[in-house]
Amino acid sequence: MASQVKPAPAAPGAWVEPQKIDYSALNGDGSQEVEHFDGSAPIYQWNDDFGDVGPKFEALELELFGDPETRHDRAGLDFSKIEQISVEQEGPVRIQPLRTFKDAALHPVMAENIKLMGYDAPTPIQKYTIPSMLQGHDVIGIAQTGSGKTAAYLIPILSKLMGKAKKLAAPRPNPATYREGIDAVTAEPLVLVVAPTRELAVQIFNEARKFCYRSMLRPCVVYGGLPTAQQISLLSKGCDILVGTPGRLVDFISRPHILTLRRLKYMIIDEADEMLDSDWNDELSQVLSGGEQDEGNVKYGLFSATFPKAARDLAKDHLSAAHVRFRVGRAGSTTENIKQVILATERDEKRDTLLRLLNQMTGVRTIIFANSRREVDNLDDFLYNMGLPVTSMHSERTQKEREAALRSFRAGQAPILIATGVTARGIDVRNVMHVINYDLPSMEHGGIEEYTHRIGRTGRIGHRGLATSFFDPVNDDSMGSVLTRTLLETKQEVPEFLQVYLPEGDAAVHLRFETESDYDPAEAQGQEQANGTSGNDSWGGGQAEDTNGTGSGWGHSNTDAATSPAPANNGWGGEAAPTAPAPANNGWGGKAAPAAPTAPAAPTAPTAPTAPAHANNGWGGEAAPTAPATTSNGWGGEPAAPAPVPTNNGWGAGAQTVSVGW
Repeated sequence: MASQVKPAPAAPGAWVEPQKIDYSALNGDGSQEVEHFDGSAPIYQWNDDFGDVGPKFEALELELFGDPETRHDRAGLDFSKIEQISVEQEGPVRIQPLRTFKDAALHPVMAENIKLMGYDAPTPIQKYTIPSMLQGHDVIGIAQTGSGKTAAYLIPILSKLMGKAKKLAAPRPNPATYREGIDAVTAEPLVLVVAPTRELAVQIFNEARKFCYRSMLRPCVVYGGLPTAQQISLLSKGCDILVGTPGRLVDFISRPHILTLRRLKYMIIDEADEMLDSDWNDELSQVLSGGEQDEGNVKYGLFSATFPKAARDLAKDHLSAAHVRFRVGRAGSTTENIKQVILATERDEKRDTLLRLLNQMTGVRTIIFANSRREVDNLDDFLYNMGLPVTSMHSERTQKEREAALRSFRAGQAPILIATGVTARGIDVRNVMHVINYDLPSMEHGGIEEYTHRIGRTGRIGHRGLATSFFDPVNDDSMGSVLTRTLLETKQEVPEFLQVYLPEGDAAVHLRFETESDYDPAEAQGQEQANGTSGNDSWGGGQAEDTNGTGSGWGHSNTDAATSPAPANNGWGGEAAPTAPAPANNGWGGKAAPAAPTAPAAPTAPTAPTAPAHANNGWGGEAAPTAPATTSNGWGGEPAAPAPVPTNNGWGAGAQTVSVGW
């Protein structure tokens, strides 16, 4: 029953005074000055009197990096466990991880900027990605949200380009004497970063502003929702590092007098799974094919928290076979640093419960997620009328409204932000201490992956955070099972009303998730039927290297190289040597030798997540012990010599990997 007591207003002094926001005032005729556009934030600009490295500007340095006294506070609270976090890599080249940023031998200006950022030690994804990109490899990085992926690719790319801007970059006007419309040039970036949302694009641009400080590299950002004239004006001054959303990038690429990619050296796809899920396929393909470069001249990086089949197909089409691939923790997982509290709350009890939470944990940045734009607007009005400092954003708001809301939230003027999932991807606002899922995401619209990205707004890069979710027994029943497994995986307390969803037996010991990044039931089933052999997963059984020395996580573990000579393959599915008794399909199109006899596969158990299977089911079924096979890993790893195929779960069940949360 809903409470009949009128909700108590916010306690006086617990929150800052609320400020009424007139959203209509932000919806003018589009003639606002460029300074109201987030992408026009100040950047370091060179003039002809400087060499490849410019002098310091104290005022800009303070704006970019903040108070020197508090810069190192952002390093996090729980990095004592950083060495225990499992990182797995696969590919033909073994990457030696960094221990400190000094090990990377970065450009002196980049090393100084890292200090100004307050970064004391590299995060796990940075330890492996930085040396990989410095060595010139294409990279796939799969890491938990809030793990430092943006810096992982910006640091090595910009470090390699620093000191070379005048040699590599296109001619550009001197900003000190620039004349609008007269001195304009075509933007010819050296680096392109593609992001799925406007907010994430602005965030990456802001990181690039910091890392480009004192270099001659000029960062820019383009995205929809704003008049193109403002962004064209900025591009016309020259651009070396371009961040953008797919739609606006395609628009500008189609106008080659504004933007061309003929000088491109690096292309980064950030949050690739989100773009592929959001029907950006056509636009993304146009961007990826718009480099005007010979094959191999552009280095690619693909970064995400999950890695579904569509993303793997994208990688196969565009990345070099000799790329490296890293995974930090289970793909799509969350971290132990976020305390997750699930409250049984019927729909008509939610507002009372929300007010109680806000009055219990006061004065901290809080994000409240709702599933509909109408609910966001209603909650905004409700909390403002209760005396709380609140702002809100959703997809029907104009870009100026969304930017104003985020600025107000970041500045602490409105420390309570209500939003739909538009902000769930990649937004990194410091000191978000509490995330509240007023509505849990439905299984049809994001499910547990959406939940993971939402709560990942807190507990960023080693900090601790709190995530509270309202579980409606009527509407959220479909989320019960996977939510319970997520709580178990991250060592959280499972409330009594969710214990009916607890897995039993082996399923409780070896938790399995439908969203694991390379599990595709149709793909696994198709391969199994086509091959008639075991020892196959959606990546191909491969030589997986656990770079922390704990075992494999991308395919079955490899046998010792000294005792397992094997023919080389082409890294994308070349056939095994014809003398192999039964080469297994690598998942990318490599075919088994047609005349080679194969041992009959063991009977296949049903492919439900908890069911054991003797043929490959993508979840850890063992291969038939008598079926020798050589397996090509499809990514450049060498096939193993004929031997009994070890257990394979698509992530390395046979390995001794120990995953430790943040």
